[in-house]
Amino acid sequence: MEATAQQTDLIRLAGLTKVYGSGLIKKRETVALDDFNLSIAASPPRITTIAGESGSGKTTLANLILGFITPTAGQVLYNGVNIWDMDRRGWFEFRRNVQAIFQDPYGTFDPFYRVDDVFDSLITKFKLTSSRTEARQITVDALEVVGLRPEEILGKYPHQLSGGQRQRIMVARAFLLKPRLIVADEPVSMIDASLQVRVLDIIMRLKEEFGISFLYITHDLSTAYQISDDIFVLYAGSVMESGDINSVIQEPVHPYSQLLVGSIPVPDPTVRWEAQVKPPDAEAGVLFTGGCKFYDRCPFSTAPCKRSVPQLYEVGPNHYASCHLQQGRPVAQPRSVAGLGR
Repeated sequence: MEATAQQTDLIRLAGLTKVYGSGLIKKRETVALDDFNLSIAASPPRITTIAGESGSGKTTLANLILGFITPTAGQVLYNGVNIWDMDRRGWFEFRRNVQAIFQDPYGTFDPFYRVDDVFDSLITKFKLTSSRTEARQITVDALEVVGLRPEEILGKYPHQLSGGQRQRIMVARAFLLKPRLIVADEPVSMIDASLQVRVLDIIMRLKEEFGISFLYITHDLSTAYQISDDIFVLYAGSVMESGDINSVIQEPVHPYSQLLVGSIPVPDPTVRWEAQVKPPDAEAGVLFTGGCKFYDRCPFSTAPCKRSVPQLYEVGPNHYASCHLQQGRPVAQPRSVAGLGR
């Protein structure tokens, strides 16, 4: 049964953990990601958000999925195979089908090359076409999908384009390969609000019209709520709450999720914005010996919170929370449609 389940997963993260060490005399270990589990089905396409503050482990997770860094423990399985056990052919297929969009639209371009090179190098590497005419056409098609006019883009250097144009070029580049999954790490955080809406609309279009799933990594719950199907709320490398986006945002159960949702400004000038998330202490992320990682910041913490790690409880349909306050509810199974951490 487990083998069958794995075959239906495009990506499965199993017990994924990343620990960093520092210090020469007294070794200090910092857990960036702690026993994280997630399944992304081969179909239908979905947008899954990984949300949390800076230092919660979001970018570490992205880098692990993309194969940029190796895990301390656990596996990244692509079509049931650990990516670090793949042969050259399997790695090539993985690279083509799992693409990335990064936060900085300025730092992803070589200033000495025209924008065309972004597409030409990809077409050559993956042997997408057999002629220059075909290469030009698929480049034009990709730019038009993201709402750019090829005649205004091709032939230009990066500094001649706006940040919004550059970010959409990165989306077009990822789309060019027709991947099955795009890992989007804070893709709209460095562009203005009007362009954010446009990029988010493009992401939804790529999902609905072209069947591309997204792992959307953000600290902004408002943009996550606009486009996502599911969400995982991370704190200090661990999942605090996860499940259907509407359930988690509209009815957050974990105290940390409640703080994050409460920190979203309400678009009403008559409502005073008072909810603030207290910054984590300096030890957040250090290897914990036991207890809930949110214990020191939680307004509802009790003695058991300090002593033992809470289980992941099912608090509603496709809605889970790792919190001692939910004791008495069903404990989440190791595998579920939401593919959950801990």
